[in-house]
Amino acid sequence: QVQLVESGGGLVQAGGSLRLSCAASGRTFSSYARAWFRQAPGKEREFVAAVSWSGSTTYYADFVKGRFTISRDNAKNTVYLQMNGLKPEHTAVYYCAAASTVVASTRASYEYNYWGQGTQVTVSS
Repeated sequence: QVQLVESGGGLVQAGGSLRLSCAASGRTFSSYARAWFRQAPGKEREFVAAVSWSGSTTYYADFVKGRFTISRDNAKNTVYLQMNGLKPEHTAVYYCAAASTVVASTRASYEYNYWGQGTQVTVSS
């Protein structure tokens, strides 16, 4: 059974940092794109960042550029999201996602076949 398990969320003050991790089990995703999405209360799920299979290409939503960094360790079947300079508007449930046919980084949620259960990130002002 394929599982994506996020960790690293929590409560942080504005200006602080968090590092999210998403470990995959049940199959390897080293040859496919990985991504992070988020969903704030009352809003639809939206794209945050994506990374290509090799980690050489990344793609970010405009609202996180310069603050967040996505990376991956294929040996560990894990993807990370380093979040710096957090703001209250970054509060959301963050979900990791994995593709099974796409190798390039993409923001399209329909390209991702596997999803984690989400981890809460709360930024206080």
